[in-house]
Amino acid sequence: MNDDTTDAERTDPVPRTVQEERTLTPMRRSIASRLHESYSEAVHVTVSREIDAEALVARTERAQDALETPVSILDVVLVAVSKTLDDHPEFNATYEDETHMIYEEHNVAVAIDLDRGLVTPVLEDLREKSFGDVAAERRALTERVQAGEYSMSDLKGSTFTVSNLGPLGSDSFTPVINPPEVGILGVNRIRERPAFVDGDVESNRYLNFDLSIDHRAVDGADAARFLETLADVLTGEVES
Repeated sequence: MNDDTTDAERTDPVPRTVQEERTLTPMRRSIASRLHESYSEAVHVTVSREIDAEALVARTERAQDALETPVSILDVVLVAVSKTLDDHPEFNATYEDETHMIYEEHNVAVAIDLDRGLVTPVLEDLREKSFGDVAAERRALTERVQAGEYSMSDLKGSTFTVSNLGPLGSDSFTPVINPPEVGILGVNRIRERPAFVDGDVESNRYLNFDLSIDHRAVDGADAARFLETLADVLTGEVES
């Protein structure tokens, strides 16, 4: 080929050099299989909503001051999710074999990022647990998982999942449903931006949530109502 040949006239492939070839680890193969199952079977729809995060931050700080156990934004969100599931039980559910199965317990899985892949250990029934209980259990479970001290039983029995990418700087993402569950909530970072308050410009904090649902079991309008209730709980419109 002479040097005058244009890119449009090329017939040979653009050169590429393999830098490294990686074989998937057993965990990555399992994750790939679960993701394929999720997208092959569930009908994914994602609905997003931004909330005013000032009340959420204040509530976290109050809980932190009142308790001996450190409390994070995620812990307060988890308690609020359980309250929201009380009002929207159709999301505390699985869908398989054409059956929408709704559960009494709020067994919420929390996605944890490890060097070798993503795991979703389960916090057992959050319905009656306080900020302190949730914070202590979540922290202990996270530490066990990060140390590799967990079993398959820790990853089973969930009825809903929460994935928190806020610490990694995410503003929005599309969470992938943890099959056969009906919903998964994505939590993003808290951002500051100007806001009008009583005619004045002030700095305000906001947080975006992304809720992915299985459209076979619930609708987009259901997801919007779920996020509205969650927003009301976290902004103090209803007691949590």
